Amino acid sequence: MTYLAGFGGILLTFLAGTEIDTDLMKENFKASFLIGFFSFLLPFLGVATYTYFAARWDLKAALIAGTALSTTSLAVVYSVLVETGLNKTKIGKTIMSCTFITDIGTALALSILFIKPNLYTLIFIVVSILLIFLATKFSHLVFDHPALKNKVVEPEIKYLFVLLLIFMYFANIGNGQAVLPAFVLGLLLSKHFKETSGTKVVQTRLRTVAYAIITPAFFIVGGMRVSIPLIATALGLFFILFS
Repeated sequence: MTYLAGFGGILLTFLAGTEIDTDLMKENFKASFLIGFFSFLLPFLGVATYTYFAARWDLKAALIAGTALSTTSLAVVYSVLVETGLNKTKIGKTIMSCTFITDIGTALALSILFIKPNLYTLIFIVVSILLIFLATKFSHLVFDHPALKNKVVEPEIKYLFVLLLIFMYFANIGNGQAVLPAFVLGLLLSKHFKETSGTKVVQTRLRTVAYAIITPAFFIVGGMRVSIPLIATALGLFFILFS
């Protein structure tokens, strides 16, 4: 269940990347970067400072709290934008760009503060770059191949699942974050998804599979990790951090 939940989060991140208009992102890069950067930095500094000096937590716990509460769930944001139809608008695409910048800040904070890099970390980085490059160059051979279109077994979706599972595997052994390469892959494939009608169908089917089966596990596992009795013992601090 936990592994399926992790895959659901990665899948939603990839789908969010495919929705972004790269041309619009380039035009509004400064605004997207500044909004995303400060939406990470200000909560991180605020929460870490409060929990360390006011709540008297140790430094590591304060940094974890700051990192956790400064991130933005790209999976949740994407789900809301799709439900409201804002994913097709300029403002919706800008919001996803900002969210991506925020998540980069979180991934970097986790990597710098808590993750101990090793040889497998380097392997994860190399494999991710190589896989993104090859997928960007040759994915059209899968999506546009006439023999693979309209097959009941959905070979295109299986192909994308394999790519994301490779990211997850090497991120796991390399103490890395698969969210970043998954989003970059979706971002680089976004033009192909928009310009090719057949690929647009694949995107719709992939979204259906994600929301019907995989991503519910992501939200269920997230809810199961919340302890109501523990929250009740520190309601005051909970409401302060929640606000």
